[in-house]
Amino acid sequence: MTKGFWEKIKKPFFALAPMYDVTDAPFRKIIAKYSKKGKNGVDYVTFTEFVSADGLCSDKGKTKLLKHLKFSGMERPIVAQIFGANPDNIREAAKLIQKLGFDGVDINMGCPDKAVIKQGAGAALIKNPKLARDIIAAAQAGADKIPVSVKTRIGYDKINTEKWVSALLEAKLAAITIHGRTKKEMSLAPAHWDEIKKAVELAKKIPKKQRPLIIGNGDITSIKDGEEKIADCGADGIMIGRGIFGKPWLFSGKKDFNLNKKIEILLEHVKLFEKIYKSNHKNKLKNFDVMKKHFKAYIAGFKDAKELRIKLMEARNASETEKIIRKHCRFL
Repeated sequence: MTKGFWEKIKKPFFALAPMYDVTDAPFRKIIAKYSKKGKNGVDYVTFTEFVSADGLCSDKGKTKLLKHLKFSGMERPIVAQIFGANPDNIREAAKLIQKLGFDGVDINMGCPDKAVIKQGAGAALIKNPKLARDIIAAAQAGADKIPVSVKTRIGYDKINTEKWVSALLEAKLAAITIHGRTKKEMSLAPAHWDEIKKAVELAKKIPKKQRPLIIGNGDITSIKDGEEKIADCGADGIMIGRGIFGKPWLFSGKKDFNLNKKIEILLEHVKLFEKIYKSNHKNKLKNFDVMKKHFKAYIAGFKDAKELRIKLMEARNASETEKIIRKHCRFL
């Protein structure tokens, strides 16, 4: 069992959730720049958006997916998240992640996406503890020098925390992130933090040297909110997902930025997205429309914000985005 950086990180800590088409390379870079720890800031761990282990094991897929796994030293400690249901491919993908210099590898066992479930991956593994343990063992064999962790949910169709978490605790993981919802609940129901507390209590039954860190996840919108949840449930850390939308400075502890600064950061984010993914190129890796889910978060809280967001939905690239904003916001 390799704990790596997880053993040294100051507790309690925070973590940036792995969100597909959200915590991609450009957004992680923006967060790293604006979440430098300040007076009231917190230590945090960066997770990448998930990448297919099967894809990383094919020449064509690997060439495309490696762009998702580009990172800078500013993002450390950084953990690459993978998904899949083939232990052999998981092992090879974990080996590659270690070679790329990541601080850890995380296995997605909570994604409710139908395409992922159909493969027997993501949340489907909650129903298949044996395969889940085989996948963990394969990742540990492939990445034998860096820690392996899992992000999961409290059940598939119904809450099954005790049985499922107990199965994971047998796998000698470095950390387990518990999203306090079932697969069936998606993100529609409030997170069950009482179940996350139950997971913490189950982990405490294991000798400290063998015990994985437990990270709680679900409905956290601020550092204060996270700290209150830590105090209540006893988790080692808190993972923030949707709560960081439009607030890449969140972990720095700084107060909300003014509108001018938010728009400045948005434009920086858009240009970085285009630079990394070459959104105008015929062989683009990501469509520019992916960037638009951030517009609602950045462009909010002022008169005519909705009108501006509607106009921005028509933008096809960074240049058009900037023209629309500068025409609408004449104070810039």
